[in-house]
Amino acid sequence: MPSVVLAPRLRRHLAWLTPLGVTLLAAALRFWNLAHPHAIVFDETYYVKEGWTQWVLGYPAKWPDDANERFAAGETDIFLDKPAFIVHPPLGKFFIGAGMALFGADSSFGWRVAVAVFGTATVLVLYFLARTVSGSTAVATAAAGMLAIDGLGIVMSRVALLDGILTFFVVLAVWFVALDRAGHASRLAAAVVWPDDGRPLMWGPVLWNRPWLLAAGAAAGAATGVKWSGVWTLAGLGLYVVVSDALTRRRLGIWLWPTDAAFRQGVVSFLLMVPAAAVVYVTTWTGWFLTDGGYNRQSRDTALASFVHNHLAMYGSASSITSAHSYASPAWQWPLLMRPTSMWAHSTENGVDGCAGGERGCLEILYSMPNPLLWYAAVAASVWLLARVLIHGEGRYAPVLVAIGSGWLPWLIYAERTVFQFYTIVVWPFMLIALAVAMRALATHPDPHRRRTGRRLVVVFAVVAVLLAVAWYPLWSAMQVPFWFYRLHNWLPGWV
Repeated sequence: MPSVVLAPRLRRHLAWLTPLGVTLLAAALRFWNLAHPHAIVFDETYYVKEGWTQWVLGYPAKWPDDANERFAAGETDIFLDKPAFIVHPPLGKFFIGAGMALFGADSSFGWRVAVAVFGTATVLVLYFLARTVSGSTAVATAAAGMLAIDGLGIVMSRVALLDGILTFFVVLAVWFVALDRAGHASRLAAAVVWPDDGRPLMWGPVLWNRPWLLAAGAAAGAATGVKWSGVWTLAGLGLYVVVSDALTRRRLGIWLWPTDAAFRQGVVSFLLMVPAAAVVYVTTWTGWFLTDGGYNRQSRDTALASFVHNHLAMYGSASSITSAHSYASPAWQWPLLMRPTSMWAHSTENGVDGCAGGERGCLEILYSMPNPLLWYAAVAASVWLLARVLIHGEGRYAPVLVAIGSGWLPWLIYAERTVFQFYTIVVWPFMLIALAVAMRALATHPDPHRRRTGRRLVVVFAVVAVLLAVAWYPLWSAMQVPFWFYRLHNWLPGWV
């Protein structure tokens, strides 16, 4: 009898203890020594300073040429009275500026705290998304746990770039769509009214009461307010909602299901998602509208005309970024993990600052490198999951695949644009869901012998993944390591 009472209680405790534990682990790995290095690294040169003036002025301003060193030294008020031309919307920089306002603009912890908060929160939202689409606490724990200890997730939560904040809102939008999908089929079936005379049902009901679609549109609008690439998520999810609804109507026997889904329910879904996204996106520009000093703010007779003109200029600049960069990696290379990005590196001579690295000295590096075992396994698992959805009709995982496609495929179009491997942080959480689902398939195979073998493989895989995370963490957190230790991690020519 006690065991019967204990099991439900234990399940209830695990329902909140598991996501809490995974999130706390993610927070520990992201917030530990977050202020190091006290230097503006990689593209922080844009977002730290722009974030501060975004907060102070309501729009980004220009800075002197030597501003990075002076800003890090505490001269945070040396921005000029001229607006800066930007290629990304304000929301992400507003959050970065808010962290600086809270902890001090001269604090490198303040520069990065917002990104660390969003990176940690992404782990939690990923847990709930994975549980929604899989119905499994084990899959949710595995997916969120892998992101918690992975290097790409850790580093993109430790540098003040926009991509980690973008990822949070993308995962949030996909979760909301998954929540909508979870009950849509039953609600649609319950609302169908069949003809009494036996005639075929030509049209199905049109459902307006879909609050999760409204929330998904708002989240996608926020993602677009961080970086324009968030609009690809909105487009992909919108297409998914229409196709999913069409297939549901076909299963219900609605005669004109394609037209019904596209031109009746599809219009309603559009009206639920897109205006919400647009309102949120335009709201992110509040500082630009309420002040007169923003770039192009006075370029036309009205604020709206100036807004449109500024966006055309932003698009022209953003779409033509083709400058050479030693860490550039075109999108076709991303699955191969050929050129991860070093965000910052600092070498120290032997015997200086506690360095005992031998002849070559020591190195500190922030290396946005995913756990290589997880990465290659997740790429394979994503292809496997695509086959499962297409061949076996496991549509509950379709939002995961849509998110992967929306975050990767559009970059293939911009083949000449300068892009980086760390852009994959937007698709990485969804790839980890695919990997977690594949691991569960191995561990729960119907054949007893293959099930035992699969479980052993999963255990070995998990142990090796954790050991690799321990071995790579010094390079993900800018710890001082001997140069020979760093060289042990250069497995491929591009991994430098």
